[in-house]
Amino acid sequence: MTVDVKKSEYHMELEHTYGAHNYHPIPVVISKAEGVWVWDPEGRKYMDCLSSYSAVNQGHRHPKIIAAMTEQAGRLTLTSRAFYNDRLGEFLKKLTEFAQMEMALPMNTGAEAVETAIKIARKWGYKKKGVEDNKAEIITCEENFHGRTTTIVGFSTDPIAREGFGPSTPGFRIIPYNNIKALEDAITPNTVGFLVEPIQGEAGVKVPSPGYLKEAQAVCGKNNVLLMLDEVQTGFCRTGKMFCWMHESAKPDILMVGKALGGGVYPVSAALASKDVMSVIGPGEHGSTFGGNPLACAVATAALDILVDEKLGERAEELGVRFRDGLAALNSDKIGAIRGMGLLNAIDIKPEAGKARQYTEKMKDLGVLAKETHETTIRFAPPLVIEEDQIDWLVEKIGEALA
Repeated sequence: MTVDVKKSEYHMELEHTYGAHNYHPIPVVISKAEGVWVWDPEGRKYMDCLSSYSAVNQGHRHPKIIAAMTEQAGRLTLTSRAFYNDRLGEFLKKLTEFAQMEMALPMNTGAEAVETAIKIARKWGYKKKGVEDNKAEIITCEENFHGRTTTIVGFSTDPIAREGFGPSTPGFRIIPYNNIKALEDAITPNTVGFLVEPIQGEAGVKVPSPGYLKEAQAVCGKNNVLLMLDEVQTGFCRTGKMFCWMHESAKPDILMVGKALGGGVYPVSAALASKDVMSVIGPGEHGSTFGGNPLACAVATAALDILVDEKLGERAEELGVRFRDGLAALNSDKIGAIRGMGLLNAIDIKPEAGKARQYTEKMKDLGVLAKETHETTIRFAPPLVIEEDQIDWLVEKIGEALA
């Protein structure tokens, strides 16, 4: 029997046979991509409305990012932090200026950025706040998603993420999201940080009440607690501003970034803070072999420049409104709610309309790649380079799938 390695079924079966079954993908194989579009081995074309969970804000294979990566790969890729390199300093300067912070600690993935922030907050609590050793507490929120390391899943309230991976790491208190009184009540003398997503992405694009972040900032400041914002998914123009906290001027004490910082071609992340907070980390206390490598710095520098040069924040703001208005105009009896900010949006499928998966698979058949979450919600996060007519086409296809 001859195997056609150009067929989608071959690649899906190969992955199913030799890979751990830790994902439940939409049944499509992507073999080529450009801008907002991707293609399968058979040549079928799809609009990418997930952007690798907002890691492809600048669009697939942006020419300037590919050029920067290629040029850098031609002369230097990895040094480790045992030595200086000629790309890291300039990248850190640009990143901190973009984020309005003072210092950054570069890592690779979003989960690593969160782990880094947790270590910084705990060390700050012991060295600066005077918390007794091994007593530091960090407050987190129900339905959070900050990554999949053993520490992080220990304070998840999602049974699939948490169960079977204990014992959980101590030192975390979980409160309801979007509830300032719960935050105030949870703070103790041992509280060193409040770790929160400005918008809960994996929970279904849950947008908090206006003023929530600003109030949380005030509560944290009053109690000498670090406001720790996880903007791995919401950062870099996704919500219409460079960072989501900028909608309310709720500047955090520690900021976690990743995903789109790598421009869709390379894992790059960081935890950012003031010099006072970051000073608690000394040589040898934290790091990564690949964190801050020259190739990552070249890619991330280009990725940041594109956000400004192409005004992707303004585009996300304008096109997000157009998208939500278009969804509302469908008047679909299947949609229970429409919510979002910028180009991070979601719809809830009414219980009587069934599970969300059947609709995401129908969208795939119509040329739209989106992904369900928590069985009842569909998230839409296309690359920020999407055009107005493409937004209109997308809304039309969503309407067809729902019908």
